[in-house]
Amino acid sequence: MKKKAIDMVMIMIGAFFFALAVNLFAIPNDLGEGGVTGITLILYYVFQWSPGITNFVLNGILLMIGYRFLDKKTTVYTIIAVVANSFFLHVTEDWVIPADEVIISTIFAGMFAGVGIGMIIRVGGTTAGSAILARIANKYFDWNISYALLMIDLVVVFSSYFIIGAEKLMFTIVMLYIATKVMDFIIEGLNTKKAITIISEHKHEIAAQVNTLMDRGVTILSGRGHYTGNSKEILYIVINKQELSMLKKIIKSTDKKAFVIIHDVRDVFGEGFVDISK
Repeated sequence: MKKKAIDMVMIMIGAFFFALAVNLFAIPNDLGEGGVTGITLILYYVFQWSPGITNFVLNGILLMIGYRFLDKKTTVYTIIAVVANSFFLHVTEDWVIPADEVIISTIFAGMFAGVGIGMIIRVGGTTAGSAILARIANKYFDWNISYALLMIDLVVVFSSYFIIGAEKLMFTIVMLYIATKVMDFIIEGLNTKKAITIISEHKHEIAAQVNTLMDRGVTILSGRGHYTGNSKEILYIVINKQELSMLKKIIKSTDKKAFVIIHDVRDVFGEGFVDISK
């Protein structure tokens, strides 16, 4: 129950940040957006229709069509996010921040949008619209949510060329790129994992020190050198980014001739990391 309450607060804050991105920075500078919000802005620029109301109607239609592709929790969270987004878009419609530099507004629009959408997605919701399509792509094709959103949104963004012109279109693309990067940061966090592959003649000493000093498990894989044909045992270790320095010290003190490969890892589930059921 406590987690659900925290999730609700995150969605509300995320919706508020997204509304600020639209009303404080995007609309005053005639910037576009992706997905349903992009269509909402086009309709606002052409007909002066309220973004809050238009956003609510369009997202409601998409939710009725696409809810079957989302699980129950995501559907509920998405409905809450849509209502909150529409509400805050309406409430902040007349808010103004004086800014003469379009590039500054573009940067802050991207930052606020990335924080807002990232917070909503992180707790399991979506902002409907293209986010529903991005969730489907992530669920069935394992696409990165942020970049799936970017690709879908670009289709809408380029359609706004005829309304906002070439220069504002370029600023909009910059805004979306910034939003994508910020969204990645919010969803995945600072705590990037590292996967390390080690080939060493002193593998057992290295493994023992990793177990003892770092309290991390080590997997031993079987391999064979193509040229020599000799069998080799290869160490495979997954650690937090902060632990990499200690692991390097262990390898350096044990075997300076060790062959080491370090990979960035996006998601790690299991003992010592994140429970896969969450």
